Amino acid sequence: MTSFYNEEELYALGLHHWGNDVLISRNAKLYGAHRISIGNHVRIDDFCILSGTINIGNYVHIAASACLFAGDAGIILEDYVGISSRSALYAATDDYSGKAMTNPMVPEELRCVTAATIRLQRHTLVGTGCTVLPGVTLAEGTSVGAMSLINRDTLPWSIYYGVPAIRHKERDQVPLALCTQLPE
Repeated sequence: MTSFYNEEELYALGLHHWGNDVLISRNAKLYGAHRISIGNHVRIDDFCILSGTINIGNYVHIAASACLFAGDAGIILEDYVGISSRSALYAATDDYSGKAMTNPMVPEELRCVTAATIRLQRHTLVGTGCTVLPGVTLAEGTSVGAMSLINRDTLPWSIYYGVPAIRHKERDQVPLALCTQLPE
């Protein structure tokens, strides 16, 4: 027995869709698996939490203890995305200003929740311990340094880090020739 689910177990999870070469740790938690679609060549490591409407492309790695809280707004991970350990993506969040109550056990009419789709475009890398807030799009080729807070959209092929994350410099583009050498 390996530490990843086999094909029969993947089927039993009730995923909306999954492709070839999908490795999901037996120690990962998927809530609402019927709302999760996974492409080819994807690995989801130990202690990850995936919840809500999530679409994962091809050649994606989600490292240990990363959390994707998509809710109804959704999270989209395009091809060649990497999310490092202990990072968290929140497509929905409570208002903590004190103008409303917070937490999922409080009736909805007493809360003020902001929800918007998160999109990580192709070749995006998120460093360890990062937080991505609702509605953010990480543009193609964005690389985010460890422990950063991403609260706004990024520019393509750029390196960001900090709290909040700001652009520090350009990033080299991955040669297209490398991508075309990968199996389908």
